[in-house]
Amino acid sequence: MTEFLNVDGGTIAYEVTGAGPLVVLAHGMGDSREAYRFLGPALVEAGFRVAATDLRGHGESSVGWSSYTRTDLAGDLIALVKHLGGPAVLVGHSISGGAVTIAAAKAPELVTALVELAPFTRKQQVRLSDFRMSRYRRGMARLLGTAILGSTTQWAKYLDIAYPGVKPADWDARLAEITGMLGDPARMKVLQAMGKISPADAGEQLANVTCPVLVVQGTHDPDWASPQTEGEAIIADLPSGLGKLEMIDGAGHYPHVQFPQQTLAAILTFLDGVHA
Repeated sequence: MTEFLNVDGGTIAYEVTGAGPLVVLAHGMGDSREAYRFLGPALVEAGFRVAATDLRGHGESSVGWSSYTRTDLAGDLIALVKHLGGPAVLVGHSISGGAVTIAAAKAPELVTALVELAPFTRKQQVRLSDFRMSRYRRGMARLLGTAILGSTTQWAKYLDIAYPGVKPADWDARLAEITGMLGDPARMKVLQAMGKISPADAGEQLANVTCPVLVVQGTHDPDWASPQTEGEAIIADLPSGLGKLEMIDGAGHYPHVQFPQQTLAAILTFLDGVHA
């Protein structure tokens, strides 16, 4: 059942299921909390109280916000954790990987651990040599096409690359839901705005994180020429000993959707260590 939280500037939609330690799930840009339709129930079954939220401008959350930075998203997540009676484990995908980093740095008393799925948490350094990688080159072309043209067709073509090989059984229906949402010009503008925002604000906070962090990357993620190198760089920018990198073989930019069981196993192993 959808619930709503009023925060400064708009309304955030979320739903809560299960009982136990709180886990908050935040999706990536151009998506909704349905991105966690496989991982969320599995975490509930594992004994967690799971809150899946729609980012500002996405899903059932309101549009018309003045800004969509990772710092803004972090503020929304902090407000939600307070509202639900944290602390919480924060799970963030892509742009939300940067958001949960900022939330943990700014409100350490509310965050027990972070899971960052294919996160954009650092300012990107694009090199010409990166474009030798076909997957990266094709993915970037579709992302740029979406940002410049505001095209749902370009976004759908990007997603086809971002889900290499294995696609979920409900792929056609889910793709129709996503493109339908982005067919709303106001929500497409949110996607375009987010795509232009630098992750520098998140990168500046990596050194201030005090809780354990799991970074999960897919080996075939088209958003980086080398997803493993990006994951290792995030770990290196965290305080020593806090970060762990897990690579999901064959996954693209959505490891939690393509390979939910492998992603769940990595998360549960990580959280067992945190609780110990």
